[in-house]
Amino acid sequence: MSEPLGLFGGTFDPVHYGHLRLAEESIAHLGLGGVRWIPAGQPPHRGTPQVTAAQRLAMVRRAVDGNPRFSVDPAEVEAVVPSYTVPTLERLRRELGPDRPLVLLVGADAFAGLATWHRWRDLFALAHVAVSHRPGFPVEPASLTTELAGEFAARRLADAAGLRQAPAGGIVTFAMTQLAISATQIRKLLANGLSARYLLPDEVLDYIQTHSLYRNP
Repeated sequence: MSEPLGLFGGTFDPVHYGHLRLAEESIAHLGLGGVRWIPAGQPPHRGTPQVTAAQRLAMVRRAVDGNPRFSVDPAEVEAVVPSYTVPTLERLRRELGPDRPLVLLVGADAFAGLATWHRWRDLFALAHVAVSHRPGFPVEPASLTTELAGEFAARRLADAAGLRQAPAGGIVTFAMTQLAISATQIRKLLANGLSARYLLPDEVLDYIQTHSLYRNP
C-alpha cells in the first residue's frame, strides 16, 4: 500500500506558522508521503471571510512554495457551492483511487466538534482522522460527545503504523509543538496597523501588504 497522504483543509484567513508546523510535524509523526492543502472556498461553519477565497488560496500557495512535500488543491475555492469535507473526500477518492490511505488532519478543538459536521460519520469510510493536540494535553474521551467518544474508542489506532494498514477508518492522535498563533490575532494586529511579522511567512505578509488586506475600512 502506498504512503498515506495528509489532507489539511481550512479557511487559512490568513495562513500562518501554526498551520505550517502542524502540516510539517504531521509528516514526521504519521509517516505521511506529503500533505495536500485544501483552502475552503465558502466555509459553512463561519462567517464570510474578510478577503476573497482566491486571495486566501494565493496566500497558501506562497506559504507552501518550495516544500516538495506540500501541494495545494484549489478545487473548493473554484467551486460555486459551500465547502463540506465529505464531498471533498469523495472527489479525492475518485481521483486517487480506493486504496491510497488518506489522513484528514484536524486540531483537537475541531475534532471535539466533529459530530456537528455535515455527514460526519461518512468521513470514516473515506479517510483516517489524525488529531493534533498540545503536548501534555491528549484527547480525553470524557470531553467528547457520547457519539464521538464511541467512534473514538472503536477506531483509535495504537500508533501511526496502522494508517498504512487500511485506506480509511482509523483515528490517531499526536502531540505537536504549541505555537500561540491564531489567524484572529493576526487579523486584529493588521487591522490596527500593528506588525504581524514572524507570525506568518514573509511571502504571505508581503502579499497582504501589497493588496492592502485586513485593514480597517
